[in-house]
Amino acid sequence: MSRTITVEGMSCDHCEQSVEEALSGVAGVTDARADRERDTAIVEGDADLAALVRAVEDVGYEASA
Repeated sequence: MSRTITVEGMSCDHCEQSVEEALSGVAGVTDARADRERDTAIVEGDADLAALVRAVEDVGYEASA
């Protein structure tokens, strides 16, 4: 399953990498791709949506589903 979440505050490649790593650490995630130009992250897998949002917020960005 693919989910798109909104991520605000990414401004560089490092930001995208931080978000992708945070999302990849959530149980059930098989792939995560962040896009700072669109303020989104696309997550593959069956992870809990609230866990995805928390993971992004834990590394300093704002997230919503």
